[in-house]
Amino acid sequence: MEPSQVDAYLARIGAERPASPGESALRDLQLAHLTAVPFENLSIHMGEPIVLKEDTLLDKIVSRGRGGFCYELNGAFGALLRALGYRVSLLSARVFDGEQPGPPFDHLVLRVDVDEPWLVDVGYGRFSDHPLRLDHDGDQHDPCGVFSMVRHGGYGDIDVVQDGALEYRIDPRPYDLRDFTPTCWWHQTSPRSHFTRSLTCSRRTDDGRVTLSGRTLIETSAAGERREHELGSDAEVLAAYTSHFGMTLDRVPVLAPRDPEES
Repeated sequence: MEPSQVDAYLARIGAERPASPGESALRDLQLAHLTAVPFENLSIHMGEPIVLKEDTLLDKIVSRGRGGFCYELNGAFGALLRALGYRVSLLSARVFDGEQPGPPFDHLVLRVDVDEPWLVDVGYGRFSDHPLRLDHDGDQHDPCGVFSMVRHGGYGDIDVVQDGALEYRIDPRPYDLRDFTPTCWWHQTSPRSHFTRSLTCSRRTDDGRVTLSGRTLIETSAAGERREHELGSDAEVLAAYTSHFGMTLDRVPVLAPRDPEES
């Protein structure tokens, strides 16, 4: 990344350039990213191809003020952290559906080595506010819950548990961003992908979370209080994207109808 791109990215998330690539600064950067950049899959429903190249991701997230899903958000954030002097590895994770993990490269997370290895994930929706220690066996308390890292099998895989529920299984081997391209394409195109079946935009707020699911605006407080409001006109929907997520869209994303045989 060019210095000007780093400055623009930091401005996008409202963060100061850290004096050094330390643990405290990493916490601040992760929280700033979660608060500023939404988790969203709108491109899939607006006919916008998702291209896993650094310049393309920076253009979307920084220049255009958009968000993205895991490959985009963690891919771009990893590039920023590297430019700031952090040692970053891209890791593959398999998201659990009950007790069964999904396919390899189902999810992208970051390993950031400071003095210890840290799990950083700004692309999973509601997850930890702060980085989590990858090499810590006990409970880790975070504003979003209690997390633990459970070793699985003999290959160094790590199961990430949040409040007692399995979230995803991490493969400890580092990969390149392009290695995630086939599964990213599947998530964009398959009628069996969760992302083609849903339309969502979600962001952490100072007091909880705001989500626009289709035309339903959902505001959840840190205490768990939930308010839902159905938006009627396209103008209301577009205004909600602007006011809650800082995104100016030229049209309302529309969830495509599904063939019942593909359900």
